[in-house]
Amino acid sequence: MSNSILLLAILTLALTSFVNSMRFDLQMGSTKCISEDIKINAMTVGKYSVVNPNEGYPLPDSHKITVKVSSPHSNTNHYAEHVESGNFAFTAPEGGDYTACFWIPSSRMAPSTVTIEFEWRSGVTAKDWSKVAKKGQLEIMEFELKKLYDAVSSIHDEMFYLREREEEMQDLNKATNSRMFTFGFLSILVCLSVAGMQLWHLKTFFERKKLL
Repeated sequence: MSNSILLLAILTLALTSFVNSMRFDLQMGSTKCISEDIKINAMTVGKYSVVNPNEGYPLPDSHKITVKVSSPHSNTNHYAEHVESGNFAFTAPEGGDYTACFWIPSSRMAPSTVTIEFEWRSGVTAKDWSKVAKKGQLEIMEFELKKLYDAVSSIHDEMFYLREREEEMQDLNKATNSRMFTFGFLSILVCLSVAGMQLWHLKTFFERKKLL
């Protein structure tokens, strides 16, 4: 029974949240963008930092980057210029693909390549459960129940979201089928009209030549 509950919790977390943790190289003068689909009212947090090539020494200004996080409608949710690290957190005001872009302005002093560590979390994983447990001084069972409750609430919202998307796709399919039917009917009507005109033209031609 406990294994089934644990499996259910793992599957729920996998369905209702995402965690993007990566390390990538950024070329001087180029832009690297990362997109993720986030549903409306979902909480999302992210943090980024430039990997210092010389540990123990301050990061040179030439290694600092500019970061911008934008919503599906191109609204700016986070912007930082000439920084070596930072973080962002917000509740998505609109659903769709959110984009985090990183770039280094071109300059003679800038390095050819900078390595960046980036972590982006959303949904249930965006919450800091350790702080929740310490702040409320919850018992272990209460803590686990709260996590499961949030997971169930998230999957409930996800089901409604998927149902709405399914209805939108069905409406689109119906509209497409209706347009295709109308187009096919008009095509047949045009073909029959052209064929009738050709027959009428041939009949008139033969009558004039007295071949009929």
